[in-house]
Amino acid sequence: MKLLIDSANISKIEEYLEYLPIEGVTTNPSILKKEGNIDFFDHMKNIRKLIGTNRSLHIQVISDSYNGILEDAFNILEKVDEKAFIKIPVSRNGLMAIKKLKEEQIKITATAVYSSIQGILASEWNVDFIAPYINRMQNLGTNPFEVVSQINGNIINSSSSSKILGASYKNIYQVLESVNSGSEYVTLGTEVLDKLVADVNIVQAVKDFSNDWYAIHNRNSIL
Repeated sequence: MKLLIDSANISKIEEYLEYLPIEGVTTNPSILKKEGNIDFFDHMKNIRKLIGTNRSLHIQVISDSYNGILEDAFNILEKVDEKAFIKIPVSRNGLMAIKKLKEEQIKITATAVYSSIQGILASEWNVDFIAPYINRMQNLGTNPFEVVSQINGNIINSSSSSKILGASYKNIYQVLESVNSGSEYVTLGTEVLDKLVADVNIVQAVKDFSNDWYAIHNRNSIL
């Protein structure tokens, strides 16, 4: 499992970089809304500076028209970072824009994937990442893990270079099930990231170890 942060909160990103094996950061307009009335381009550049060039930065277009998507994409590449992955929803216009941008060797994350066919179509254009919305699909009565498995099967059978980047998670069970179904990458919001090592049993075990050591040596460190 390769882990990304699904947040634009600078302080939380800094925190996770200290102890998690982070591969990159994903954002979208809803995530950015949580940060208030920020300067979009400056904020994205600050995130890039924070995570460095060895991690991926995924930035979503705003427009839903073909020409608008292309314009948004080129503005992101010009004003934030030419190495950014452009997140494009898999709609009719989105697929048209994906085709055009991949012809120009631009990195694409196909997002807002709610069905196997969306992911399969995106993989045929060899997008870099396909982002199925796990929790949202589950809320709609769709089995998201079957969707991930079907997309992954098509990628393997067609020798596509696309990777699955699972998104929209609410709990660790969903993360593990999607990884087992073929999602090599996952992007997690702060509410899930904070749960990764927050198990009460871990806390108790550490406390027990400390107490046992102190009982023998009368100190809380090795030296």
